[in-house]
Amino acid sequence: MKHLLTDFDWNAAELKALLQQAATLKAHPADYAQALAGKSVALLFEKPSLRTRVTFELGAQQLGALVVYLDQSHGALGKREPVGDFAQNLSCWVNAIVARTYSQATLDELAAKGSVPVINALSDRFHPCQGLADMLSLYEVFGKLEGVKLAYVGDGNNVTHSLMILSKLLGVEMLVVTPKGCEPAADIIQATGIQVTDDMAALEGVDAIYTDTWISMGDDKDPEAVLKTFLPYQINGDVMKKSGAKAFMHCLPAYRGKEVTAEVLEGPQSIVLRQAENRLHVQKAVFLKLLKED
Repeated sequence: MKHLLTDFDWNAAELKALLQQAATLKAHPADYAQALAGKSVALLFEKPSLRTRVTFELGAQQLGALVVYLDQSHGALGKREPVGDFAQNLSCWVNAIVARTYSQATLDELAAKGSVPVINALSDRFHPCQGLADMLSLYEVFGKLEGVKLAYVGDGNNVTHSLMILSKLLGVEMLVVTPKGCEPAADIIQATGIQVTDDMAALEGVDAIYTDTWISMGDDKDPEAVLKTFLPYQINGDVMKKSGAKAFMHCLPAYRGKEVTAEVLEGPQSIVLRQAENRLHVQKAVFLKLLKED
């Protein structure tokens, strides 16, 4: 039984096939309207969301599956009852569990104790479906992935990790620019070999620049200290011009005037809404890979 817990779970060939499937689903959605008829999916969310919930819920429904949404009002995972009990009970009723959690360990336990596929809808370590939607978006804009130069600027977080792993597997030439002390996890750097620097001048010649909020949901960082650290890493018109980047990317929500200016976020180089839309198509492809019977 396959899961999608981290970006390491599937090999390059599987990822390329999945992106092709997502492109087909995007072009011909009606052909798959009943592909998962009779299946059911549980969305288990510790963190609220807009894009993740809507795209997973609509994605399953557009394939003909039933969806049940569970948030903290149903009891906190691991507090009202153990995570393993959640997994085993849900496995009695549904064909897959989509989980958006604070901890990667929670996802791992859901997969270990349950008997149905588990899909990572975000954890503290990875955001694989976001990364896959980003790769599809890059492909649509540049007509290829191999050799495309992608720079991530900002805090080394779950999105960064997923982009690094997928870039390594799919041939994207990635660079991470982040303040000292805010780098991605050391094991992800070691596993991917991707360059990490604090020098904004390294952006010259990249094809696309990606940034994210400086404070992730649930963080208790001092906002003033964060602003002081990260303001030199803001993506603005000058940064885009000097770099020569043709595309600006952000997983949203974005905070105008902080990690990115409104000029860039809403400008012609911005592909953020393409990324948001592609969450739907990628996640439908993930559902088909994990749930479609041969």
